[in-house]
Order: sequence, then C-alpha cells, then structure tokens
Amino acid sequence: MDRLALSKIISNIQNEICFEAVCEDYSFSIKIEEYVPFICGAVHDGHQFRKDLWQNCLHNEYERWYEEDPCTKEMVQSHPIVLAGRDSRFEYDLNRSPESAIYEDAWGKKLWKNPLSKDDIGISLDKHANFYKVVHALVNKIESKHGKALVFDMHSYNWRRWDREVPVWNLGTSNIDNERFGNMAESWKTKLAGITMPHNIRSTSAINDTFQGNGFFLKYITSNFKNTLVLATEISKIYCNEYEGIIYPEVVRAVETNLKELIPLQTKEFLRSYDS
Repeated sequence: MDRLALSKIISNIQNEICFEAVCEDYSFSIKIEEYVPFICGAVHDGHQFRKDLWQNCLHNEYERWYEEDPCTKEMVQSHPIVLAGRDSRFEYDLNRSPESAIYEDAWGKKLWKNPLSKDDIGISLDKHANFYKVVHALVNKIESKHGKALVFDMHSYNWRRWDREVPVWNLGTSNIDNERFGNMAESWKTKLAGITMPHNIRSTSAINDTFQGNGFFLKYITSNFKNTLVLATEISKIYCNEYEGIIYPEVVRAVETNLKELIPLQTKEFLRSYDS
C-alpha cells in the first residue's frame, strides 16, 4: 500500500491505474485491483480520532467504538474496489452532508467540553470534502467505463438497543429510484437472507425496517450519477458483543466469505437487468 496525495489518487483513477493507497493524511484508504462495475464502500469503518480533539471530547473510546461500524471494511476487503473511511465519525461523519458532518452531541450526549474552533472544524471538513472528490472521480470513472455502476454501501447497527426483534440485514431504499431499481433491492434482500452464519445465527433481512437509507454517501452518488445504484446495506452487530467491545472474528469471516460470492452475483444480475 502506498501513501498518496489526493491529486495523485484522483489522477490514478482518471487514468485507470490500479493501485492501493492511503490518503496522505490517513483519513481514508482506497484499493482498485480492477475497474469492475461495482464498488464496495465502508464510510463508518474508521476509528481514528485526531489527538488535538482528545481532551475536549466527552465521549470515551468505547462510546465512540459503539457507534462506529467496525469490521465493515473487512467484510468486503476481498473485492476489487474498496473505499473506506479511517477516521471516526465522531470527528466528522462521512455519511452526513458537510453542514451536519460535525457533531455537537451524539446519541443524546453532548460531545465537546468546549465548542470546536473554526480551525478544528476546517481541518475535518477538508477531509470530508476530499473524500467526496475521490468518490466523484471513482463513480464517474466506473459509470463512464461500464455505462452503469453498483455501489455496496456497508454499515452496521447496534441491535440490542431496540426493544423489538430486528433483522440481521436491513436495506435502506427510500432515496433510490425504486421504479428502476426496486427489484434489485428485493433480490439483494433475498440473497442476504440465504447467508449461513456460525452459532446458528439466522440471517434475516428486511427493507426499510430499522433504517431507510438516508445517508449522504448514498444521496451524493444518487443525485450525481443517474445510472448508478447504491445498495445501503446494514448488518446488525451480531458479529461482536456491543457491550463488551469484543469482535467475533469467525462471524466476520463468515460474512466476508458469503459476500465474496454474493456481491459479484448481484452485480451480474444488476447488469443483466439494466441491459434488458
């Protein structure tokens, strides 16, 4: 893996160069082994938290980890194109618009002892903007090369905080063109329900149950690229102990192994459906 300037990353994409790199400020990573018609994204995978902010933050490391989406990059790491955030959403949230990307409070608890300075906010928003410059360049390249693109927008959520039974997989479709792509969401839901998990975990799936797909990553791509479908895919944190901060690697690996087969299958179906 290389460490590259933003301009070099974008230049590589525009020139269809395969590479693996971390951005020079370590805010995100990108891997492109082949310019295939699908992209895997994990915008909330990051846990880094800028040291300048430590003393001012009222949330401890576990509280931040609890609301992040650990292992979502690992679940899709075997695919040819993977784009992932490395910074915690508590510094800036890549799945929110720039206007709301910096939290003042988080899940009912005030986040900062003192208001952030303009300089601190500016540093974080610059990283947010740079990430979306890469998103734009990447989706533009894939859509222009293949005529269409499929993006798997991977997230996770804390299922134990719900007071009812919730699905292992939730797809958020409220901001996609359901007239064109609703059948693809239904197909993806069915595939996810067929996943075999360790420990007799039943791989249930639903659409717009716990979340509706209102993230900025999906909205940005959908509003800028009319021939690209984003499948906002949330897995409940059945792959860890939310309260103890313990990851179950055998469950993560099972998810990765299944997605290694299912994501290309879904992409082939998407391409066939689109062409027809």
